[in-house]
Amino acid sequence: MKRKILILLGPTGVGKTEVSIRLAKLLNAEIISSDSMQIYKYMDIGTAKPTLEQRKEVVHHMIDIVNPWEYFSTGTYIEKVKKIIEEIFQRNKIPLIVGGTGLYLRAMTEGIFEGPEADWSLRKQLLKEEKTQPGKLYGLLKKVDPDYAKKINPADLRRTIRALEVFFKEQKNITEFHVKLTKPLPYDFIKIGLTRNRKQLYSLIEKRVDEMIKKGLIEEVRNVLNLIKKNAAGDFPLPALQAIGYKEIAGCLADLYSLEEAVRLIKKRTKMYAKRQFTWFKKEKDIMWFDITEIHDPQVIAEKIFQFLV
Repeated sequence: MKRKILILLGPTGVGKTEVSIRLAKLLNAEIISSDSMQIYKYMDIGTAKPTLEQRKEVVHHMIDIVNPWEYFSTGTYIEKVKKIIEEIFQRNKIPLIVGGTGLYLRAMTEGIFEGPEADWSLRKQLLKEEKTQPGKLYGLLKKVDPDYAKKINPADLRRTIRALEVFFKEQKNITEFHVKLTKPLPYDFIKIGLTRNRKQLYSLIEKRVDEMIKKGLIEEVRNVLNLIKKNAAGDFPLPALQAIGYKEIAGCLADLYSLEEAVRLIKKRTKMYAKRQFTWFKKEKDIMWFDITEIHDPQVIAEKIFQFLV
């Protein structure tokens, strides 16, 4: 029989962290983060990481494992998680996957495509061409892989360059590669989703952004930018700096707009991200949704989930 793994998913700001810690205690579980930005060191406030105190209450994995000037692929994530899951089972505990990065979750439960390794010389050449003629790369992507081009934002230079890299290296586009998926991890996944009505979720998001500013997000972004400047090789777009909150505050620090405008953008883009997460999760199979609108006590929510599971 396949061993069981619990996944707690949901949009950003819904309250997964507090609930997961209480649920982990009820289940005797260890938490594995499936957040693509919490992997980065030094990026604590803007990624809403569990606090050090919370991480003492329950063991957490896949947090603070790479530097913000480094790259980290979904394939690498899966390889690391496979080992961690087995170690948790050996300790007679339950792996509890927590997060909202849909690609990580899908890779675990359904598999992902394996493209070629990064070719940094090719990437730098493509980036140079984009700087010379802005918009050129996305225009090229629309020609070689129109289906994938429709799925990404024209301003998403990182994904555009990766898609072209795959095409030039393999003479196949990413859309064609998607039919060649890796195998899902060999476990029985139980998916629990947390949801709130949009009005309440958006209100919680706004409050959380304000709290991040009060806790020192501006200084955190300044520190991350300085670290990247000292350590990054070249000027290729870094995934860490695409994180909502960091990108906007970086623009403010570069005097592109005011702090007030940066905060407005963070709130707007976080809400848009939550909406995209809802859309993504609707396509996922076998999610048991818990509507926690008007329920603000994480212990109550955790106990409801626990009762459902047992």
